[in-house]
Amino acid sequence: MTTDASQSSAPAPWTGRDDGPGPEHRRWHHVAAGATDGGPRVGVVGFASDEGVRRNKGRQGAAEAPPLLRGALAGMAAHRPFALTDHGDTGYEGRDLESGHEAVGTAIAASLDADDLTVVLGGGHETAWGCYLGRARSQRYGTPEAMGRTAVVNLDAHFDLREAPEPSSGTPFLQMAQAEQGAGRGLDYTVIGIAESSNTAVLFDAARSLGATWLLDVDSTEEAAVAAVDKVLARADHVHLEIDLDVLPADIAPGVSAPAAYGVPMRVCSAVVRRLAASGKLRVVDVAEYNPSVDVDSRTAKAAARLVTDIVHALPGE
Repeated sequence: MTTDASQSSAPAPWTGRDDGPGPEHRRWHHVAAGATDGGPRVGVVGFASDEGVRRNKGRQGAAEAPPLLRGALAGMAAHRPFALTDHGDTGYEGRDLESGHEAVGTAIAASLDADDLTVVLGGGHETAWGCYLGRARSQRYGTPEAMGRTAVVNLDAHFDLREAPEPSSGTPFLQMAQAEQGAGRGLDYTVIGIAESSNTAVLFDAARSLGATWLLDVDSTEEAAVAAVDKVLARADHVHLEIDLDVLPADIAPGVSAPAAYGVPMRVCSAVVRRLAASGKLRVVDVAEYNPSVDVDSRTAKAAARLVTDIVHALPGE
């Protein structure tokens, strides 16, 4: 990735099918072009990064994902009014992920302060730390007076609590936990879709030590997953949602660094994200780990776009 960390690229064009005038024909690309009549404000921030994946010894390619995810979203039907602001993509020079995190954190904070929901298009799962930095810098949610209790819900086959000498796509939630501890708080962390065979005993011990809760992929029925989300909503004022696309079965999401042999069905993931969105407590959504270089028929991009669309359609408001 060669984008200067101090700059964000111009928003990629949103284009797609046009079946005629009027809201009955409206798609996301129309909303991006300004066709709106109220509803919630949605901001999009791209993070063109896969250095964290490289450091975590995964398959690179996620840096190319943001414009392709926009392309998948562009043609989705918009069945409710909302406003869409594209804040562009943020990157960094060479392998300077740390500068990239600083830049994308600033961009996410700006969106959080301006929009009702911020959707971050990654990028490897190192985007999660950028989302945390954005929340911490937000005047709307990051100050002690405004913060309340923020819970992190992660749809993921992995805990991403790895101890490592430098940040990567495998470390963001440990980074969050350490930052929260430094601020005198604990990380409220729930993971849905954990693959037991992909997480060592050390990672399960780390999750226990942090007081995290989780559902294994084999236990992630719609009923169990929604019940876990309801427990989060009962105690949280704000929710930070992570969607690592490797939580989905490999036939639905082949375009990820680590395709899932088992995975959590799409209908379960949709039920989770819709429940969170309908609560009115969802503030930021991070869509991570899309690797277009290994996708098949854009299946993974389409799955990601469907989940984001489900979220926006479920948001409160007219």
